[in-house]
Amino acid sequence: MANEANPCPCDIGDRMEYGGLGKEVQIEHMKAYLVKPKAASEKAIIVIQDIFGWKLPNTRYIADMLSSNGYMAVVPDFFLGKEPWSSAHDWAKFDEWLEDRKPENINKEMDATIRFLKNKCGAKHIGVVGFCWGGISTHYISLQYPEIKTGVSVYGIIRTADHRFDLKSPTLFIFGEIDEWIPLEQVKDLEANLNAKCKVEYQIKVYPGQTHGFVHRKREDANPEDAPKIQEARRDMVNWLNKYM
Repeated sequence: MANEANPCPCDIGDRMEYGGLGKEVQIEHMKAYLVKPKAASEKAIIVIQDIFGWKLPNTRYIADMLSSNGYMAVVPDFFLGKEPWSSAHDWAKFDEWLEDRKPENINKEMDATIRFLKNKCGAKHIGVVGFCWGGISTHYISLQYPEIKTGVSVYGIIRTADHRFDLKSPTLFIFGEIDEWIPLEQVKDLEANLNAKCKVEYQIKVYPGQTHGFVHRKREDANPEDAPKIQEARRDMVNWLNKYM
């Protein structure tokens, strides 16, 4: 099916021309976008891209927003130079494209980013925020890295993996009520199992009337009713980070 008939729900942002306030840097074997707050900080957030890659202005806008709240923020190229998804791609070939871009296979890149933040930027407290593809990665990171202070997984969810409910760090999960990619049944299953098995703090929040991609891509002027939910989710993200960082 042509992309025009099945557009990506993320690719509807209002920040597509945003230039960014940070700079591009080299982190060992990968490139990254780094933005620092005006005042020196020992707190850093790793922002994990979605399928549109580390250069997407919308994602860099979120990094800049976090910086304005007192955090260093870095957006590594977790695709390592491989072509990101775009509106020109055919969704029928998405699984093939994803084969060498698995969101759970980023440990080497995470380790390099953590070293960079600690050794080059003086970070002592590190958190993670991820969107869609990066939301899945954030869920994985929350299962594997006790040294990560906290995570915010935004419309991302691990659907399989026996250990997926054994979070090692406090995690906020953000979902849209009418997300076609993540049905509410999956969100309810996640919540039920976390209630039964998780030993750290977590929160699952579903935002009424919102679709996939609403936090950092949906046009805030497309529907005036959406703007308050978008801003609420962004505040919730920052408040969660402030609480655990």
